[in-house]
Amino acid sequence: MNDVKKLSRDRVAQLVAADILPGSYVNIGLGMPTLVAKYLDPDKEIILHSENGILGIEDVSPGDDGDEDLINASKARLQLIRGASICDQSLSFAMMRGGHLDATLLGAFQVSSNGDIASWATDDSEAVPGIGGAMDLVAGARKVIVVMEHTTRAGAPRLLESCSFPLTGKGAVNTVYTDMAIIDIDPERGFVVRAMVEGMARDALQASTGAPLAFPDKLIFI
Repeated sequence: MNDVKKLSRDRVAQLVAADILPGSYVNIGLGMPTLVAKYLDPDKEIILHSENGILGIEDVSPGDDGDEDLINASKARLQLIRGASICDQSLSFAMMRGGHLDATLLGAFQVSSNGDIASWATDDSEAVPGIGGAMDLVAGARKVIVVMEHTTRAGAPRLLESCSFPLTGKGAVNTVYTDMAIIDIDPERGFVVRAMVEGMARDALQASTGAPLAFPDKLIFI
């Protein structure tokens, strides 16, 4: 495993951006998911949603300091696209809970093979201050995509048979993008590898994962 180079955070974001369908309405959470915004193809007309009440955002232009009142989940400044709208949080959360978002992109501490996600609390200092809107997002979005590193800093798996941290949602995750692989979650087969890093052996990926992996006959390398 030591001789296989993991994907950079930006490369993972590029892969996620390439897979989002044209015309989608998408919420982007804090951490690695926020990088996805800068790799979206403008021609795909993907509309980004922020839970603080903004629909239609993009990264600020180079050289522009942006508006301190327009921020994303990672508190980075944004700018509005043409036709954007701003609403109060109750309406924003109604969009999330009502199934109006095609996808939500979230970071996570753990994901289980049946799609459970733990993204807001751990047993150490990694924990974020609170769950925020993540519980509403995973319950209401049509597709839940997790973007995270495959293992912890200590090398422990983040993909597990069951989560040990408090859950954000049960059976919610559809696909996980990591610095080692793209993995779909199948209700019957669990973790199904769609693609993995070029040069990585299947047993090496399995050794970094805390649950059985299923591999297709034709595997994509990234």
